[in-house]
Amino acid sequence: MHQSRSASVQKRRYRSIFISDAHLGTRGSRADFLADFLSRTECEQMYLVGDFVDGWRLRKTWFWDAHHDEVIRLILRQARNGTDVTYIPGNHDEIFRNWLGLEMAGVKLALKAEHTSADGRRFLVIHGDEFDSVVRYARFIAYLGDGAYNLALSLNRYFNLVRRKFGYPYWSLSQWLKRQVKGAVMAIDRFESALALEAKRNGFDGVICGHIHHAEMRDIGGVLYMNDGDWVESCTALVEHHDGRFELIDWAAENRLSPWPAVPAPPPRVALPA
Repeated sequence: MHQSRSASVQKRRYRSIFISDAHLGTRGSRADFLADFLSRTECEQMYLVGDFVDGWRLRKTWFWDAHHDEVIRLILRQARNGTDVTYIPGNHDEIFRNWLGLEMAGVKLALKAEHTSADGRRFLVIHGDEFDSVVRYARFIAYLGDGAYNLALSLNRYFNLVRRKFGYPYWSLSQWLKRQVKGAVMAIDRFESALALEAKRNGFDGVICGHIHHAEMRDIGGVLYMNDGDWVESCTALVEHHDGRFELIDWAAENRLSPWPAVPAPPPRVALPA
């Protein structure tokens, strides 16, 4: 259904790109869609806003395919070509918090960042797990929740194989469960409000985050709250245009990419940064 993109396709050029929650290292990661997005975009500044690599899952079982390699290669290529790349580790890739302040292959590691838009607004860029009470105070429950989420994704794959046979479109079980569980909806609202308050308290015009896999852009008490979503289900990124305007990009929907694993893997490479 989906054909490989030609190298001659004109790239979209943005001032800034914000990506989070790719969860590389898991079978649920849509690294194929992310590689497609990265191959067709360029930017001056790129922020990887946490949970880019899933250390929790990689400690239990190893999964890494050619699409994962391609994502890393494309990011490193942008860094080599002058893109200012900042990696803000989240809770799933918290191991990288041991190297905050360092720069590796042109990628800077930071706990948080300040981004100034083209029109002069100041934004706090942070993964956001610090404002998730379950992650912060009940780590065991967080691990259980992660296991339940991965189970939902696994069930979702099999469920959608049946739906596909009958001609029905893709349907997300985990996102449906979030919408149905009142506590989950309230938790998302508390998370968003807490981050907006933190940004306002520190004099920022807005906050850019990830963590909850819920792409959103809205005003909360005079603060612009923006969540760039994830690359497990929604396949979304936040971009800043050169005039300072922000936009949420739904890559799968916009490009009519199949929700099934149909994006062909890139050819094998001898060296990752080649």
